[in-house]
Amino acid sequence: MDSSMRQALVEQLAESLARPLPSLTRRRVFGRTGLPGKATAVTGMRRAGKTTFLHQLRSERVEQGVSRDRLPFVSFEDERIAGLDAAELGVLVDEYYRLVPRAHDATVTWCFDEIQLVPGWERFVRRLLDAGGSEVLITGSSAALLSREIATALRGRAWQVLIHPFAFAEALRHRGLPAPEPDKMTRRERSHAERALLDWLAAGGFPEAQELDAESRHQLYRDYVDVAVLRDVVERHQVRNVTALRWLVRHLLGNAASPFSVEKFHAALRSQGLPVARDTLHEYLAYLEDCYLVRVVWMESASERQRMVNPRKAYPVDPGLIPVFDRSGRANVGHALETAVLIELERRRCEVTYVRTAEGYEVDFLARDGSGGLELIQVCADASEPATAARELRALAAAGERFPRATRRLIVLAGDTVPRQPPAGVVVQSAAEWLLAPYDAITARVPAVR
Repeated sequence: MDSSMRQALVEQLAESLARPLPSLTRRRVFGRTGLPGKATAVTGMRRAGKTTFLHQLRSERVEQGVSRDRLPFVSFEDERIAGLDAAELGVLVDEYYRLVPRAHDATVTWCFDEIQLVPGWERFVRRLLDAGGSEVLITGSSAALLSREIATALRGRAWQVLIHPFAFAEALRHRGLPAPEPDKMTRRERSHAERALLDWLAAGGFPEAQELDAESRHQLYRDYVDVAVLRDVVERHQVRNVTALRWLVRHLLGNAASPFSVEKFHAALRSQGLPVARDTLHEYLAYLEDCYLVRVVWMESASERQRMVNPRKAYPVDPGLIPVFDRSGRANVGHALETAVLIELERRRCEVTYVRTAEGYEVDFLARDGSGGLELIQVCADASEPATAARELRALAAAGERFPRATRRLIVLAGDTVPRQPPAGVVVQSAAEWLLAPYDAITARVPAVR
C-alpha cells in the first residue's frame, strides 16, 4: 500500500471518530438488528437509506454507553482508496489501534459502507469475527451484496437487516408530523393521518424524494430505476437483450398487484417482434427481485408444480413508483395500498403468498410470521358499498375454511369506508391504523398456530 492511500485511511478513521454523528430519521426495524458473532449486513433497494441506517446503529451504540472511539466508520467509495485489495484491509486494524490504543480492551464496532468494492472483502470480515473483540456492520449496493450471496460469502456468519424505503410512520416522522398510536387516535388525528396516508401512497417512501414536487420526484424515481436496471442487472449479469428487460420492467412497475405470467408476457413480446427465450425472462424476473426493485408473490400451494404453473403477482418495492410507470390514467389507489401492505409485511419479516380458493375467490395475502402465526389479509380501498364488502368478505370466509387457524383481516383505506356489519371473526382496520401499529403490539396480536 502506498503512503497516500494509507494516509487517506488514517484520515477517514480519525474523522469518523471525531465528527458528530449525522442527524437522521429513525427507522423502525422488526426484530433484532444483529446477533453476537455475526456480521450485520444491511441490504435493500438502492437509495432506500442503508448508509443512514448504519449511522443509526452507531447512534444506538452510543446511547447504550459505547464510547465514540469504539465506532470506526469507513466508506470504500472514497476515491483516494480506490483499488484497495483485501490483503491490505488489515492496515485498517493496525492504524485504528495506533489511533486508539486503549481499544484493545473493549469491543470495537467496525462500520464498513460499500465494502463490496474491495475484492475478497468477506475473508477480512470473517477474520475480524474469528479473532473476537469485534462487531461488524456492513452495507453495500445491491449490485454486489445481494441477499442470496451474503450467506455464501460469509458462510453463515451474517445477520441480514432489510431496509425498504420509508414506511408510513417513518415518513411522518421525517416530515415532522405526529405518528399517533392507533388505539389512542382522536377523530381529528385519524382524519389527518388518513390524509397523510394518501399523500404518502402517491409520493412513496424514498428519503430523497420526500420534499420534492411530483414532476421532480417522478424524474428521480426514473433515475433510480435506470440505475438499478443498468448497474444491478445489465452490468452485473451481462444481460444482452436489454430491450426485453426494459419492456419487462415497464410492464411490472406499470401493472402493480396484477397477475403476471412469464408465458403470456413471452407471447406478447414475440407478437411485437422481440425474440427472447422464456427461460431468459424467468432469469430477468429473478434479477429484478434480487435487487429489490420488484417483489414477487407466489400462489399458496403445497404443490411446487401448482405454484409454478399459476401466475405470480408482482409489486414495485415502493408505491411511489406506480404513478411513474402506470399508463392507464387511473388513480390506482387500491394497487398502491396493496403494495404498501405487502412491503410492510416484508418489513415485519413475514413470508407472504396469495390464496386462490377452490371456488375461484382470491385473498391478497397469506402472511406467516416468524413465530408460526398465520394471517389472511384482504386489502380494499373502499368497502363501504355492500356489493364490494360482500365480495371481499366472501373471499376471506372461503380462504378461512382452508386455513381455520388464521386471523382474517380486512384493511381499508379509511375508517369511513368499512362495511356496515362485518361478520364475527373478521378484523376490519383502516390502513393508517394497521400501518402505524407498534411492532411489539403486532407480535402480541398475531396468534400462533398450534
